[in-house]
Amino acid sequence: MKIVFVEVQTWEKEILEKSFPKAIFIDEKLTQENVVRYKDAEILSCFIYSEITKDLLDKLPNLKYITTRSTGFDNLDIDACRKRNISISNVPEYGSSTVAEFTFGLLLDLTRQITKSILQAKQLNFDHQTIRGVDLFGKTIGIVGLGKIGRHVLQIAQGYGMNVLAYNRSQDENFAKTRHFTYMDLNSLLKNSDVVTFHLPLTKETHHIINQNNILMFKKGSFLINAGRGGLIDTQAVVLGLEKGILAGVGLDVLEGENELPEEVAMLNIQSQNAAQLKTLLYNHILLNHPKVLITPHNAFNSIEALTRILDVSVENINSFLHGAVQNPVYNSL
Repeated sequence: MKIVFVEVQTWEKEILEKSFPKAIFIDEKLTQENVVRYKDAEILSCFIYSEITKDLLDKLPNLKYITTRSTGFDNLDIDACRKRNISISNVPEYGSSTVAEFTFGLLLDLTRQITKSILQAKQLNFDHQTIRGVDLFGKTIGIVGLGKIGRHVLQIAQGYGMNVLAYNRSQDENFAKTRHFTYMDLNSLLKNSDVVTFHLPLTKETHHIINQNNILMFKKGSFLINAGRGGLIDTQAVVLGLEKGILAGVGLDVLEGENELPEEVAMLNIQSQNAAQLKTLLYNHILLNHPKVLITPHNAFNSIEALTRILDVSVENINSFLHGAVQNPVYNSL
């Protein structure tokens, strides 16, 4: 079968082509403009920036299988794939501990003023009053989404001596009793948490799960961390929470509309650009320069160990499909 890997970095290609020496490797994302070059593809391996839409799928008539080198798959049109009998796999477990550790990296930076302390020291300013922090011990963390990543966050939080609240679509009361935490509805969690962290997939139901209404329910002086998906949180709501003095600090590894940020200049020259997207970019710029906000470039997953696991599982997914089975299925047409 003809295999096409897109969004492949040089080091990834060196690993992947050992398993699939005849595959095609490109470093750019798949788009309406370049998809015609790969119209014979039967297996596609992509990352999160290729938007696999119905229109794009229509230009891949031989496609039988997609494996995304990520846990999230909101960039794939699942319904269109189902209608075309295109099976889909993801990498369900590669960075749970990795993302959880990064989440606490952001949180510790905010609560203990680490970045500010480093910058201040480089300026030979040793005024401790301007970099005074707060302890995590004894504080309450609200975990929104108690999947694999959320459970790692739970474990780390309890290691810091934090109390844990959780909001999740399903509830395992036995697990809650064993791990000594409490399930709550979202609004109650927001009102009672000193820290709120998000670990949900982006769906129609979770889009803007934090918005301009419930941002006002956060506990005054609380911290917001999002290392999940940018679209979970209305950017304007975060700005509002900061302006109202509700949020003491915000750590974001993802931004709403983040895919467009690297191409901002080009976007502003497109007359048909959606006004709402431009508005989001404007608010993102406010956050980028806000003293109480830390923004990192979707880097929570980015460890040597996690990236190696992504490639290992992706190779296993493809080999499984070549042998007539769908491993780690998002949708199985076989």
